[in-house]
Amino acid sequence: MSSSHTNSLNGLPPFIIGGAVFNYQYHSNPQSLPVEDILHHAFELGYNAIDTSPYYGPSEEILGHALSKLNVPRESYYICTKAGRIKLDEFDYSRASVRQSVLRSLKRLQTTYLDLVYMHDIEFVTIDEVIEALKELQSLKDEGVVRNIGVSGYPIHFIYEVAMKWKQSNSKGTPLDAVMSYCHGCIQNNTLFDYETKLKTEAGVGKIMNGSILSMSLLRSQPTHVFHPASTALKVKVDELAHNLKSEKGVELAELATKYAIYEWVVKRKSSIVLGVSNLHELNVAVDAFELLKHNNGLDETDAKLIKQFQSDLGDHFNETWPSGHL
Repeated sequence: MSSSHTNSLNGLPPFIIGGAVFNYQYHSNPQSLPVEDILHHAFELGYNAIDTSPYYGPSEEILGHALSKLNVPRESYYICTKAGRIKLDEFDYSRASVRQSVLRSLKRLQTTYLDLVYMHDIEFVTIDEVIEALKELQSLKDEGVVRNIGVSGYPIHFIYEVAMKWKQSNSKGTPLDAVMSYCHGCIQNNTLFDYETKLKTEAGVGKIMNGSILSMSLLRSQPTHVFHPASTALKVKVDELAHNLKSEKGVELAELATKYAIYEWVVKRKSSIVLGVSNLHELNVAVDAFELLKHNNGLDETDAKLIKQFQSDLGDHFNETWPSGHL
């Protein structure tokens, strides 16, 4: 693991350990998860970054406690968190609230600075509210409390719109340091891949993170979490295809989907995936897949065919989205 890093996000590892799973939404007792072991193993392998949010229940505090016990230099890893989303239907993008949220995150994560702060789920507020909130993050960046700023959300076109407006509206023409899109860089929906060049070249975004490569539990043979907002038709179709993959080919959809996203986003595009893992096995599965893809310089022929068939069999459900916020 690198002993130090600069204010830049250029040193971000291929996998960022996602903190959304350390939450009651995914686990009845997130405090019981082996978070310290996960971070220790990930950091040893060079995956020295975490992503969390105040919205993820106890996640920040759990991660802060685990990090304090690891006894590694603060400058040797990245902490990414968010601001603006408080509860399921409660958002506060006011400048005072953004500042208060960041200062609270510092305490919870037991740190004096944050490497990256996103405004969280921007599609639930107006574009003007997002820009105003980003101004406060910029002030915190100028103060050295936050080192990089960005936005996260579901509708990729709105992320692009906000990134463009921020670049055009701030006096220095400074672009966003990072954006995070989720469920748009996966085997069911790869719209993020089409937006990558636009976000980088037109909006000047420094880093683009790909979150939820299993689409919040949709892309697996086990039942999808009840909170998942996808249409019933999409859930039924994916469930049918996952069952067929397992019974006819002996292939687990989650593993195929993981390989696909890692190949497309990490191997081909040299970008980072926010990886939600709740145990060491899940981390090792992703790491092993990445190492094999690098070694083989791509997907093997069997996996490539299965991916193509899966996406074809989705029919109209390929790249299907669901409503989020006001979009």
